[in-house]
Amino acid sequence: MPGLEHYLILSGLLFCIGLAGAVIKRSAIVILMCIEIMLTGVNIAMVAFSRFITPVELTGQIFTVFIIVVAAAEIAIGLAIILALYRNRNTIDTQKIDLLKW
Repeated sequence: MPGLEHYLILSGLLFCIGLAGAVIKRSAIVILMCIEIMLTGVNIAMVAFSRFITPVELTGQIFTVFIIVVAAAEIAIGLAIILALYRNRNTIDTQKIDLLKW
């Protein structure tokens, strides 16, 4: 039976993989996917803490549902921004998008 530490190790690994991908990659779509991986790691930690520390209360599961809703909204808005940038610049490379530079 896996314990709390196993879930936290998995959660930490997912968060670190997502963070490394978000920092290293240059494609905006890959960065959005890495942010989703980071949020998945947070969701696993929330549910694990809720299951092992307060099994009667559902606070971890409720926070996880809110995180999933925020992640869906983030992806919808992020993809809309990426599509608008692609229409204007014909690229989604974050190094070549310099709309705010003079």
